[in-house]
Amino acid sequence: MRALITTWLAAVLLLCTSLAQADLTIDITQGNEQATPIAVVPFAEGENLPQDVARIISDDLERSGYFAPLEREAMFARPTRGDDVSFGDWQALDTRYLVVGRVSRTGGGVEIQYELMNVSGESRMLGEVITAGQDQMRAAAHRISDKIFEEITGIRGAFSTRIAYVTSQGVGDDTAYQLYVADADGRNSQQVLSSDEPIMSPAWSPDGGKLAYVSFESGRPGIYVQEVASGRRARLTSFEGLNSAPTWSPDGRRLAMALSRDGQPEIYVMDVASQNLQRVTNSQSIETEPAWSPDGNSLIYTSDRSGGPQIYRQSLGGSPERITFTGNYNARARFAPDGESIFLIHRGSNGYRVAKQDLESGRLVELGDSRQAESPSVAPNGTMVIFATQQGGNGVLGGVSADGRASFRLPAAQGDVREPAWSPFLN
Repeated sequence: MRALITTWLAAVLLLCTSLAQADLTIDITQGNEQATPIAVVPFAEGENLPQDVARIISDDLERSGYFAPLEREAMFARPTRGDDVSFGDWQALDTRYLVVGRVSRTGGGVEIQYELMNVSGESRMLGEVITAGQDQMRAAAHRISDKIFEEITGIRGAFSTRIAYVTSQGVGDDTAYQLYVADADGRNSQQVLSSDEPIMSPAWSPDGGKLAYVSFESGRPGIYVQEVASGRRARLTSFEGLNSAPTWSPDGRRLAMALSRDGQPEIYVMDVASQNLQRVTNSQSIETEPAWSPDGNSLIYTSDRSGGPQIYRQSLGGSPERITFTGNYNARARFAPDGESIFLIHRGSNGYRVAKQDLESGRLVELGDSRQAESPSVAPNGTMVIFATQQGGNGVLGGVSADGRASFRLPAAQGDVREPAWSPFLN
């Protein structure tokens, strides 16, 4: 590969203070009034364990917008085994599901036993024993949340996924930029790149092992691919003009991107192994922000060929088709995993909002209450969208459920957060 660079970031990853400052905290800003009532009883735990497993599970389920966990203070009892559950107590609280469990030390790690109970049916739905190292308790809790979510909803849980995002601190020429990856709830952040020049548009490979992004470190924009675990990276493009918006094909072999190497910004597709380029669009307008369809047969992208930003769809070698018609500004579209709808940024009377459009009917619906949304990224199960927005003059990440009924914020302890990207399923 051209300009192969090997970067080892072990020293950075050991800076615990830096990592803690990069963690994001969740603020639920709108709950779903139709969410399913559930109670996650505090697990019986050994002494001095580093994580509250039941709290992590409860927070995961609440953030999804599908569930309304019962406050601990309202619990009549705190059983830790299914056999100890008095279903009448929980029926009186109008709780539909109940999670109980216990955590015990085992060797150098922990053993987590949990059970999911159907309160109205007075039966056990799920029970499992999970072992994990003490430093993996959060990951184990997320896995439990995934299993509970899927058992009740029939939808695969996405709590064990990760997000990538860019932070910036400072003013003007003194601004420092960092690229981080973290758990889907914003915790356990790891810095994968630091630069005095802007970093933009991170995008996960389908296997979750690599990130493509744009960096200005050479004095002009270039598209890089970096292995998350090792830090090894390679520069794929550094043409004159625009090099932007890389996005992986579903098979992980190609990257779509926007380049202005031949004049106006156009959409290109690069074979990652050979670095051969295929030009997809050819017009006098600005074409940017490509995204692949789930089947890998077509791209959607933003174009101003109609006089303002709108979303077009085009197969490789085919002709463009405009697919957004509501309003005069629709940009940065991303497919839902089922390919039946897209999520995008729509400008209406309430500012720049995340919106969802059904591809068959063309119906567009605004989601959430943020009026300064940008850079949406969809959870791999299609239930949530994460995006960048503003809060109190600072850049933060926001999240909204796919039906718009629940939303949250992910602010950083300091600095601005932007450019979020949700990973694929990792297990």
